[in-house]
Amino acid sequence: MQLLTKRRWRMKEISDLTVGTLAAELDLPLLHVRLLAARGIATKQQADGFLRPSLAQLGDPLQIKGVTEAVSRLIAARECGETVCVHGDYDVDGVTAVVLLVSFFREVGIPVCHVIPRRLETGYGLSSEGIDEALSLGASLMITVDCGITSVGEALYCKERGIDLIITDHHTPGEIIPEALAVINPLQPGCNAAFKKFAGVGLAFNLAIALRSRMRALGYFEQAQEPNLRAYLDLVTLGTIADLVPLTGENRIIAAFGLKELTGSGRIGIQALKRVAAVSAAVTTSDVSFRLAPRINAAGRLDDARRGVELLLTKDRSAADILAAELDSANKERQEIEKEILAEALQRLNNDASLRGRTTVVMASENWHPGVIGIVASRVVEQCHRPVILLAVQDNEGRGSGRSIPAFHLYNALAASAAKLIKFGGHQQAAGLTMAMENFEQFYDLFDRYAVENLRQEDLLPELLLDAELAPAELNRELLGFLELLKPFGMGNPEPVFLIRNLQVSSCRIIKETHLKLRLQAGEITLDAIGFKMAGRAEENDTVDIACVPELNIWNGRENIQLRLKDIRQSGGSSGT
Repeated sequence: MQLLTKRRWRMKEISDLTVGTLAAELDLPLLHVRLLAARGIATKQQADGFLRPSLAQLGDPLQIKGVTEAVSRLIAARECGETVCVHGDYDVDGVTAVVLLVSFFREVGIPVCHVIPRRLETGYGLSSEGIDEALSLGASLMITVDCGITSVGEALYCKERGIDLIITDHHTPGEIIPEALAVINPLQPGCNAAFKKFAGVGLAFNLAIALRSRMRALGYFEQAQEPNLRAYLDLVTLGTIADLVPLTGENRIIAAFGLKELTGSGRIGIQALKRVAAVSAAVTTSDVSFRLAPRINAAGRLDDARRGVELLLTKDRSAADILAAELDSANKERQEIEKEILAEALQRLNNDASLRGRTTVVMASENWHPGVIGIVASRVVEQCHRPVILLAVQDNEGRGSGRSIPAFHLYNALAASAAKLIKFGGHQQAAGLTMAMENFEQFYDLFDRYAVENLRQEDLLPELLLDAELAPAELNRELLGFLELLKPFGMGNPEPVFLIRNLQVSSCRIIKETHLKLRLQAGEITLDAIGFKMAGRAEENDTVDIACVPELNIWNGRENIQLRLKDIRQSGGSSGT
């Protein structure tokens, strides 16, 4: 199977009528209006809300099905002094959701404990072992976070053991909703919540908001301090950005305010995490994705996610420093393991005859670590732009992670192949699964057939979406200032990418053997550009088109506008726009 090296450039399709109508209502340049329209904004009211987000714009949690019942049960638990067990997952979303609810319950006087599964022992989600552990801790009520929506058998086990169950989960429900006291999942039938794309920690936050509101109405805070839920936005933002849910709607509002909370967080564990991750300035989505989240994730991937929970819960500075150092070390180990698995996977992608003629990539090995293959699957998707599933095999059972491309719904594909799986779960772009390896070939045939039937050939060609074409003279501080208003960028709200044509390469040098530093000329205008891992893509005197992101570069106290290259091609090329 061929690795892909080129991308099609395509200008986003934006209605001229929408741009014209919006421009008539807003006192903004047409370029700025186009950028808003590219984000689905069609009215002045939507534009005002997008450019000036407010926590007041968050929806009413009681509109989420199951929240009212969950709040009533939690109030009863507090009155009776019952212990509530929060059952999480081992990724950042699950860890932050556990920390949020445990911290909040402690603050409002609800006895609480928590359970985090170990990836290599019990696997993903709610399990009988986790339920038994909750009972051994004295819990009579269990709340799942970031898991449970497909745990039909485990829900029945809770009932048999006499423990009430509340499920909060953002993953795609199966055909049968588990039997529980309350199920909180905006994707379930009958849920009328306006916003449905929360991360698991976002749903936990909504439950906390609703519980605080009910407690306020009942007078609980007349003699006690009312919790400041804004201080919890650091946790919500960590989990939301790390889980790659769309940064649109309420998620974008959460992230916009939560990044500020992360920057000034008083949480001892986050301060220690930022120190080992070398995050000292204002925290960005990139810092969360590539510095903070991977270190929390590393513990759950290789061993025990409870270290991440302990870090974020501790109020002891020395303990926090020790835990943060352990997570940093685990992350370095994870990176080495990932590098080895990726090298093997890419070699097989090039040489394995069984992959030829396939629309998808499904590979298995007894040498692969189950905690890291999800990351590697993402890297393989980047290389071949096809749905990818990697399986770590032990005792003739494969535990796998899948990652997808925009046009392919991974969960639906697994559902169509479910007869050959032991269990599976996830959503459109990412999923987990377990299978008996004697079913591998039959599963691959079913999965690949589903892809053939649901993908067009052009879906398998990676695209670079462009927001607008720029004239070099339009690159100014006013544009950079407007781009700041569009942040935070992430899934669902990507940073704008601009096309600039016919630039002359006046100088070209290689930095650190892999990066490309260019000086570009457009008449009298000189532009600086950098292309990470683009060495060899251009030479002096070339005439090029670039797809780029303008940003402010500060070096030795001097500021200038620099273009971060997303792609580069010779002018007059035919690859798309």
